[in-house]
Amino acid sequence: MLRLTWVQPEDLVGHEVRQAALDGRDASSVAARWRAAGGCEAPARAGASARPAPRRLRLLAEDLLDELSGLPSPLADAEPTDLDRIRALCPDWPAPRASAVTVSRPRLEAAWLGRAAGCLLGKPVEKLPLTGIRLLARAAGNWPPTTYFTARGVPADLLAAHPWNRRSAPTSLAENIDGMPEDDDLNHPLLGLLLLQRHGRAFTTADVARLWLDELPAGRTFTAERLAYRNLLTGLEPPHTARHRNPFREWIGALIRADMHGWTHPGDPAAAAAQAHRDATLSHTANGVYAAMFAAAVIATAATGAHDVHACLRAGLAVVPPGSRLAAAVRHAVRLAGTHTDFDTVVDALHARYSPTHHWVHAVPNTALIAAALTHADGDFTGSVSRAVSGGWDTDSNGATAGSVAGLLAGSPAALPEHWTAPLKNRLATSVGDFDGTGFDTLAHLTHREATRPCPSPS
Repeated sequence: MLRLTWVQPEDLVGHEVRQAALDGRDASSVAARWRAAGGCEAPARAGASARPAPRRLRLLAEDLLDELSGLPSPLADAEPTDLDRIRALCPDWPAPRASAVTVSRPRLEAAWLGRAAGCLLGKPVEKLPLTGIRLLARAAGNWPPTTYFTARGVPADLLAAHPWNRRSAPTSLAENIDGMPEDDDLNHPLLGLLLLQRHGRAFTTADVARLWLDELPAGRTFTAERLAYRNLLTGLEPPHTARHRNPFREWIGALIRADMHGWTHPGDPAAAAAQAHRDATLSHTANGVYAAMFAAAVIATAATGAHDVHACLRAGLAVVPPGSRLAAAVRHAVRLAGTHTDFDTVVDALHARYSPTHHWVHAVPNTALIAAALTHADGDFTGSVSRAVSGGWDTDSNGATAGSVAGLLAGSPAALPEHWTAPLKNRLATSVGDFDGTGFDTLAHLTHREATRPCPSPS
């Protein structure tokens, strides 16, 4: 039986009810009607429930999703999605770059490699609970993880209790790695590169949509991206693609698309954030968009090589509405990381605060964890990717973003530990465009070309 994930109406209701609780909408009546009709909670970790709902329940789910979307949120004024309103709420919005700043090809190659290595570290433990990640790594003598995960030496009963991610383990455990396997956390930077090659930095959200339809296989999309893709195919246009029956619009998907916008705007976090906003609003709103803007601004600041990680994180916060949930989470995470020497203590505090209420792919806790990891590691590469992945939740995405930032700060491939980069074999697998098998040195060259391409003059 084909059970397509992330799109079944009967599964989306539970996620939308949970999202309503986060943004202050009163969904209690809808939730009660759903339960009374026999509806189930959303799957805790999987993308779809095991069995389809009866037709009557599926039709009810579609009606309830539309009803939920009409509930007003008391947080709407403090958490807008419109860029002008976001800027108006940010008192420290960065000034435009005053003079030309460049980023070197070696620094960009380190960023690509860092993103790949951090992603690869997190792949086999994606979807595992925090306890399982810790037990598996400790059993292999690799806690906190300072190299890729392995099944060697791990007792069989522990492997049975906490099985690796079934799709990723064959290509991402240390004993199996043979180049960088395909992952959406690398597919999206490739799409970002194609976007700039075809449309330049003046691209529109509609250009992003067309690119997805041309180059992104639907089966390689997840959560908010999959629903935005579905909405495009039914005739909706941005920004409605982000809102229609899409309870994942504040999840992490837009954040993993932000790197290219930062890489190509060195020293200009405001421009990077604005470009990330145009990309993100195809599929996300509010805090989901802020996560992308935050990451783009952090990366743009790191790309100059002139700032430490703490200044980069401050630049990221400057483009996020200070009264938003995402800004509060990042500030809290940075404080925790500056207070505790043991990072496990930081992680436990973050999980105690966010795990009871947020899905493991939600942008708010994951962005907070990335900020905590970078802060606690003080920008060190191994420390950054290790901490980001050791914190659980969306392990491969968090490792990828932390690795991108830390790679930029390191400055060149030679500055990255070889045990992270050698297994990548300078080879990336992907189903996007003609990039399958491309080397990270080539990707750095192509990215550098876009970073240094002159912007068109205003007409």
